Amino acid sequence: MSAGGPPAELEPTRRFSDRVEDYVRSRPDYPAAAIDFVVEEAALPPGATVVDVGSGTGLLARPFLERGFRVVGVEPNGPMRAAGAQELAGFPRFRSVGGRAEATGLAEGIADLVTAGQAFHWFDPEAARREFARILRPGGGIALVWNERRTRGTSFLEGYEALLERHCPEYDAVRRRYARPEDLRTIFGAGGWREGRFDHEQSFGWEGLARRVLSSSYTPREGDPGRARLLSDLRALFDAGAGGGRVRFPYDTRVYVGGPARDG
Repeated sequence: MSAGGPPAELEPTRRFSDRVEDYVRSRPDYPAAAIDFVVEEAALPPGATVVDVGSGTGLLARPFLERGFRVVGVEPNGPMRAAGAQELAGFPRFRSVGGRAEATGLAEGIADLVTAGQAFHWFDPEAARREFARILRPGGGIALVWNERRTRGTSFLEGYEALLERHCPEYDAVRRRYARPEDLRTIFGAGGWREGRFDHEQSFGWEGLARRVLSSSYTPREGDPGRARLLSDLRALFDAGAGGGRVRFPYDTRVYVGGPARDG
């Protein structure tokens, strides 16, 4: 990757390959109000083409397909791309291609809207900005959408955050990539962006909670002794905090919509 990309040990195109099943079964979708906000702010016409960059397993592509838009998913990770194609097989308006935010391989001017979810935090912002501007039609927009897990408010949430800090050496490096204002300014430029925040939530029993934590790329991999220690402490935290056998994962869904910064 370019100098602005993640270091080799955080290379995003490979780090989720062994976590696809957990990702599919445990990651949150997006609230309908957040997608409606994007459609309205981007003034998307019926049948518009959305290019979802870093489309993964299709969590962000799905609600646009459900609203009748065409979606091209761009995903560099083979197992994630295959899972997304399987998850969205019932939508004839979806197609998936191998590519990166910095080099999608798509034709110039193909998109009415470029979207990115959690994967945005792994992009090289300047190279992605140039590519987004290239594949957008005149007047097209960009929408960035992701779920921020709340880390305060209950003993479980605070204990979960402490658990990640204790057991996951990469956790701090990963979370520091999230929501950097300079990245937003690079993408949207002087035109700025419109911002929305929406409440969202998941609820987990023990198996779902274990899948949720193991879906994160910074948790110890299978075969690492640290995984057993992480799950042991997670079980104790679950048993102490579960009401009715479940725990709550509340999120703030953040949405940023605007036009791309242009060269010159």
